[in-house]
Amino acid sequence: MKSAMQFLLVVSVVVLASCQQNTKEQKSMQDKRNLTAEEILNKPDYLAISYGGYRKKTRDSQPSISQLKDDLKILYAMDIRVLRTYNVRLPHASNILKAIKELKQEDDNFEMYVMLGAWIDCKNAWTELPLNHNEGSIHNASEINRAVELANQYPDIVKIIAVGNEAMVKWASAYYVQPHIILKWVKHLQDLKSKGEIRKDLWITSSDNFASWGGGESEYHTPELEEIIETVDYLSIHTYPMHDTHYNPVFWGVLPKEKKLSNTEKLDKVMNRSLTYAVSQYDSVASYVKSLGIKKPIHIGETGWASFSDRHYGPAGSKATDEYKQALYYHKMREWATKNKTKCFYFEAFDEPWKDAEYPNGSENYFGLFTVDGKAKYALWDAVDKKTFENLKRDKNEITKTYDGKLEDLLLDVHIPPVKNEIMLNH
Repeated sequence: MKSAMQFLLVVSVVVLASCQQNTKEQKSMQDKRNLTAEEILNKPDYLAISYGGYRKKTRDSQPSISQLKDDLKILYAMDIRVLRTYNVRLPHASNILKAIKELKQEDDNFEMYVMLGAWIDCKNAWTELPLNHNEGSIHNASEINRAVELANQYPDIVKIIAVGNEAMVKWASAYYVQPHIILKWVKHLQDLKSKGEIRKDLWITSSDNFASWGGGESEYHTPELEEIIETVDYLSIHTYPMHDTHYNPVFWGVLPKEKKLSNTEKLDKVMNRSLTYAVSQYDSVASYVKSLGIKKPIHIGETGWASFSDRHYGPAGSKATDEYKQALYYHKMREWATKNKTKCFYFEAFDEPWKDAEYPNGSENYFGLFTVDGKAKYALWDAVDKKTFENLKRDKNEITKTYDGKLEDLLLDVHIPPVKNEIMLNH
């Protein structure tokens, strides 16, 4: 009898220890899948990307939860762990959060975080009424409130709220606002933090062009901008060398001394200079922030390269857009960001035809690393070869290569940029 009781006692201790170990392991797993914004932004292996799941030429056609989950599985397979969204007025962002939650419930290993964008406009934006850039849209408050609601509803997923997207840069003439409007909402969110109404580790930023973060013209160097930099948790900056192949092509083109190189060597050097140009814009913001005596993390909230255009960036323009150059830029930027411990939200995951619905050949429709029907562009051909996307589909389409994987066909659409001194003569 005594022996039996001792046996039961030993079994109980073993079972209790096992339960405690399982509880510890579960907690450890949960902790690993519930990192803070600071931890996520400082993990080089957690790749980040801008994501919109729209398949049609209008956002009236919202992707289903099932479609979003298919996209998320594809992105997860390529080591994406952080997504960036842009507004909460439409169902899209909240549906992404719901899809992530469902995937986490279905698979303990699934991990994905979100930088949630709250869209900010000036008064009368997108109407026939006169624009007032000194006042905010009546919709801004509801956008911020909804972002707060979603951040509190999905605390293990939403780690960053971005107040506005390119909302301060003055070339966004249809909707830009003066910095005091961004400052108002950044301070509001930080105030909610101090009151305990949102989490202390939820980071607040604004995501904007490098110039409007102080890296460009002096007209942006205002007391309000300085206060924004003081108030945000980090700076999210945008840099787009591709656009400047038309608007400011000081870096663009083949140097006269490179004319005898092979085409692939020319393109590699051209795209190296494109990366250097992007990095110089990042550095210009860092220099401005340092000149203010402020220390804040700076990450890239957007950069990308379109794979097609028949306007400014196409064969009749700067000859910038094709899948080959897009791939070079993507890999060079990823390598630089990892080496320099800078989070880069690459723009973007999938092509979105609504971006320039009235002009199907516009570059805005072709920034994705995947086509709308799920074909992997040249930047991801190696991933296809490695079977990264095996058994994954987008709208019932298996993930295959563009151009049927024939590089010789892809290269027919690649144009060598003009010799640099010819560019300067034309500008």
